[in-house]
Amino acid sequence: MAFPSDLDEDAPIFAIAMAAELANMHPQTLRQYDRMGLVTPRRTAGRVRRYSLRDVAQLREIAVLSNEGVSLEGIARVLELQREVLGLRRRVRALEAELADERLTRLGGRIFAAGERGDVVPLAHGRRTARRTEVVVWRPARIHDAEDEADADADERRPKRTRAKASAPRTRASRAKRPPDA
Repeated sequence: MAFPSDLDEDAPIFAIAMAAELANMHPQTLRQYDRMGLVTPRRTAGRVRRYSLRDVAQLREIAVLSNEGVSLEGIARVLELQREVLGLRRRVRALEAELADERLTRLGGRIFAAGERGDVVPLAHGRRTARRTEVVVWRPARIHDAEDEADADADERRPKRTRAKASAPRTRASRAKRPPDA
């Protein structure tokens, strides 16, 4: 015996009467939604509508939106956007898988080493760096630390100037009375 969880969600198994009962709607409402394109069931060779579990879930969602006051045009737009989002999510998953495969198969794409000055150096596939026996301690330099050191070095090289203490502001009259500074 097959349980609903074992069934394919897209398998067209429900006749219109059963789908209407599962969605708690009138069969005529399902026909109207089919004409409007809200839910489009598959058809048998005899043109009989067959609804899937996904169709029934969508009918229930339409009922909830309708009860909340959303118009049928609004519901159609919501369903359209949901389908678009689903398609975009599938595309993103496919691109992520493609990127992961590319990263794994690209030769030399993830091979790198530390250069003599601590910089990152890409290596060709199958190539190794020369081994060295000395121990090197790597300390990442921060940008502002390097700038502070450069400023301190520049300050040390500048000649020191002494400034006289500021007194009352000098005016033309006071300059004339005072002897010039030596």
